[in-house]
Amino acid sequence: MILALSLMLAQTLGASNYAVDAPMAVPVAAPSFADEFNGDAIDDATWRYDTERNAAGWYNHERQYYAKERPENARIEDGALVIEARRETLSKDQHPDWGGQQYTSARLVSRAGYGHGFYEIRARLSCARGTWPAIWMLPPDGIWPDAGEIDIMEMVGWDANVVHATLHSGLFNHRLGTQRGAQIEIPDACTEFHRYQLDWTRHAITIGVDDRAYMRVANDRPGGKGAWPFTRPYHLILNLAVGGDWGGKEGVDDDAFPQRMAIDYVRYWKSGD
Repeated sequence: MILALSLMLAQTLGASNYAVDAPMAVPVAAPSFADEFNGDAIDDATWRYDTERNAAGWYNHERQYYAKERPENARIEDGALVIEARRETLSKDQHPDWGGQQYTSARLVSRAGYGHGFYEIRARLSCARGTWPAIWMLPPDGIWPDAGEIDIMEMVGWDANVVHATLHSGLFNHRLGTQRGAQIEIPDACTEFHRYQLDWTRHAITIGVDDRAYMRVANDRPGGKGAWPFTRPYHLILNLAVGGDWGGKEGVDDDAFPQRMAIDYVRYWKSGD
């Protein structure tokens, strides 16, 4: 039985293209949760700053220090959340967890977890070589990749205006080269705001931009949780990384800093499925 399942999985793990072209409909009801970023400061009841890996260094060999409550790196400006990456050197006197990084930025994580439903995040991205803006989701606990990851939007500056949507799980992840996803080119992703959308149900995860889906992964593969761990609420993450195995593949353009990602709003409609 185990051998049969292993052979079945081996026949399906190689699939990598989950591209679709289909409409996405924003719910007509009021959102279950929304942050319009219209206040004077980031709402610390809604968001927390993730600084856990500053001293040890961040995953994927990223090169940034994620600051906490530092307006140079995260602030409300003109009705939007601005996450700004800067090339600068800090000091341990003022920042005891500083790990010697030459870049600063911010990584905000929702305090609440959100599950099945429709998500819309209106954002303008950063395109400089070496930057890595992301809007994504992780569960509150568990080991990666077994616990799952939903990448609503990722873009690397050396491949500007190409936006990626990806799912990771124990059986389908980039370490194995089996991650499930798709990509789309948005020619003005770094100069204009676009609406990055996720429709998450128990049957499928669909990701799109501006009411048009470009990726869909169905919950129809063998492997149980290894194929589909997306059964509980995840936390939403907004960050702008610098460098890393993917983001820094073509180096970092130091002369382009500071760089910003702006989030106009975050909206979520909970579904009962």
